[in-house]
Amino acid sequence: MLSRRPLLAGLTGAPLATILADPRLARAAAAELETVGLTTPSGVAVSAALGRPATVPAAAVVLIHEWWVLNDQSKAMAKALADAGYLALAVDLYQGGVATTPEEAKALMGAVDGAVATETLGALIDWLRASAECTGKVATLGWCFGGGWSLNASFARPVEATVVYYGNVARSAAELTPLASPVLSHFASQDQWINKDMVGGFEAALAEAGKAAEIHWYEADHAFANPSGGRYDEADAMLA
Repeated sequence: MLSRRPLLAGLTGAPLATILADPRLARAAAAELETVGLTTPSGVAVSAALGRPATVPAAAVVLIHEWWVLNDQSKAMAKALADAGYLALAVDLYQGGVATTPEEAKALMGAVDGAVATETLGALIDWLRASAECTGKVATLGWCFGGGWSLNASFARPVEATVVYYGNVARSAAELTPLASPVLSHFASQDQWINKDMVGGFEAALAEAGKAAEIHWYEADHAFANPSGGRYDEADAMLA
């Protein structure tokens, strides 16, 4: 069995993209997180991966995975945010589901119960706010499937910031009314699904609802921030 010590040493000072793109380094980073769990008010048992910063209390970030489940890459992102000084909680909206093919990922995504997912995210945000390790400030951040749910989580609970990477943002001004946080969103000009028509409607709805937002476009394709995928764009991912 290979020792984890050389792998952990490789994490020190390594660029985030390098860690995310290397399965061994991503796995080593993921292993540094603690699995935590709670039971929602309706009785659903949920778990998440928690990364602690060197100094607490700290502001917290809830990370929501793309359709490829809560994998080592998502956990490695939480580790990176923890290293940057945040209490980082990577959630699992698939409740332990595993996908190794696009078809399996699509099936898991389609099977998510919206009410259960909303309750899960709300309960985890409440848990973070109540923690002595948290300053009480919480942000949400997600990619693709998780990008849409980053927005949904911010409807369920007031948060300090909402970050969306190429997620479904087809929302009306009325639907955006509960939003208490500013929104930072990243979209790709070549994305055929989360396209300019959808984002244009979102921008107009945000303005109508009087919500603060920054919308950024990149000359890239969907999932441009994922180093483990074929559409990765390093320069744009670093900028985002």
